[in-house]
Amino acid sequence: MRYVAAYLLAVLGGNTSPSSKDIENILGSVGIEAEAERLDKVVSELNGKDINEVMNSGLSKLASVPAGGAVAAPVAGAAAGTAPVAAEEKKEEKKEESEEGSDDDMGFGLFD
Repeated sequence: MRYVAAYLLAVLGGNTSPSSKDIENILGSVGIEAEAERLDKVVSELNGKDINEVMNSGLSKLASVPAGGAVAAPVAGAAAGTAPVAAEEKKEEKKEESEEGSDDDMGFGLFD
């Protein structure tokens, strides 16, 4: 991923066709030693292609990825767990009421 990010930085910087050396310089500036094999792979795959077209084709592929198939199980579990949550809220309300009473005994309130 860092190689692709460095490639994109080079393109954003105005270099429409970054070389392996360009990407190596970018990675080296932040202390990352580039692996030649991975670097050459990224450059060879993206060389001569419009980066905007590559990104748009990737976005269209992501649109076909299913994103919500397993939602039914957590919803059913949440519906079954609502009663204990309600009971906990009632307990918290009782605690708050008792705390408010103790503030009144001191002779001052939070917003007085």
